[in-house]
Formats: sequence, structure tokens, C-alpha cells
Amino acid sequence: MKLNSLGAASLLALSLVVVSGCDQVEKSAQQVLGKATESAKQAIDETHKAAEQALNEATQGLISPEKNQEQNEKESESGSKEA
Repeated sequence: MKLNSLGAASLLALSLVVVSGCDQVEKSAQQVLGKATESAKQAIDETHKAAEQALNEATQGLISPEKNQEQNEKESESGSKEA
């Protein structure tokens, strides 16, 4: 009878160790994923900036999204007024 109780207690203790180990693994995995996410965001931001700069250099500053959009809006307004 004592052997069964000792075995059950050992099994319970081992289960607790495994569960606490899994929690630590999960926390570590979340930290790694968080760092990977931040690195990916930073890479995307840097790529976006580089692409904007390359586009600006390629067009020699002739095309600006804000100016182009404003010009299209003005043309639309003047076109609808003339009609």
C-alpha cells in the first residue's frame, strides 16, 4: 500500500515539474515570437523607407503622392464645375 502511495506522490510531483517546465517553455516562446515580430516590423519599415527613397530618386522628386492626390482632386472639382 505504501508503495502505491509513494508511486502516486512521485507521479504527481513529476507531473507538476513537467507542467511548470511547459509554462517556462511557453513564456520563452512568447518572448522569442515578440522579438521576431519587432524585428519583422523594423525590417518592413526600413524597406518601406528605402522604397520611398528609391522612388523619389527615380522620379527626381517629380511625383509626390500627396501633391498628386491634391492635383487629382482639384482637377475633379474643376471638371465637375465646368460640366
